[in-house]
Amino acid sequence: MKLIIDAMGGDHAPVEIIKGAVQVLNSEPKLELIFTGPEEVLKNELLKYTYDIERVEIVDATEVITMDEHPVAAIKHKRNSSMVVGLELLKSKRGDAFITAGSTGATLAGALLRVGRIKGIQRPGLAPILPNKNKGVVLIDCGANMDCKPVNLAQFAIMGSIYAEHILDVTAPRVGLASVGTEDEKGNELSKASFQLIKEQNAVNFVGNIEGRDIFDKVDVVVADGFSGNLILKSVEGMGGYIFDSLKKALTSSLLTKLGALLMKSALYKMKKTLDYTTYGGAPLLGIDGIIIKAHGSTKAKALEYTIAQAMRMVDADIVNVIRSNITAEETTD
Repeated sequence: MKLIIDAMGGDHAPVEIIKGAVQVLNSEPKLELIFTGPEEVLKNELLKYTYDIERVEIVDATEVITMDEHPVAAIKHKRNSSMVVGLELLKSKRGDAFITAGSTGATLAGALLRVGRIKGIQRPGLAPILPNKNKGVVLIDCGANMDCKPVNLAQFAIMGSIYAEHILDVTAPRVGLASVGTEDEKGNELSKASFQLIKEQNAVNFVGNIEGRDIFDKVDVVVADGFSGNLILKSVEGMGGYIFDSLKKALTSSLLTKLGALLMKSALYKMKKTLDYTTYGGAPLLGIDGIIIKAHGSTKAKALEYTIAQAMRMVDADIVNVIRSNITAEETTD
């Protein structure tokens, strides 16, 4: 299995990106890596580590797409950037998956312009995993598509269900449509039309509308347009940070609470790990004709390790072809 990694994407590239990737490489004998980025820079960084050099390749890419650049313009004009070079390698089947912690907008634009969609998919969806008491909740879409049509949300439901089943090992994943009430007729025109269309999908175990408070215990997949989904995602991330900041302040406010914190250390660690979004990997861009995972911009070595493990599971599950076959089956049924 060969993964392509944008070594220059993210706030901590290339140091943390290479560190995390090499750590996984040394624990996974079947893994091979292609790093894209300035060859000399990456060679110098790799000198810090001991690894099997036969399983690592560097493809020189002298340009870097920054977070503040216009996504489409950057993809079109920076053809020798670490991101574009990586996407081209994926397109030409030089690797099985592509990982980047670079610009989300550029990743989306590059995926569409350089790799392309699975036939039948109208729009791809970003699908991060939110923490819950079980195996996590797939949220699709979380920002790739600000304006959606009902058919987009119906396809998100199919792809999210496939991802939950094959990657999270959830049997018959419960799929809910994010709305302002649980009744069938609740929501705006988009959600009402989407409700009916998702209900008709044979490949989806649709449980109906769900409110925000139901996301973490009543469904395995949440379907939303990119605008609403991004609000959900950022709210969850912000609330997680707020909870731990508040706990830290409360548990260190006195000698007694510090003692209590010491006794609760194991339980608090488990709670932190459960709520830490980085342990769930990155956000796969489902619907693209190749495996692409957008890691968080602040990704460090440990988070990249989880993202690589996620990519390997997606390759083993042949997720692109599973989505392809299910979309074809739904079209045939329709």
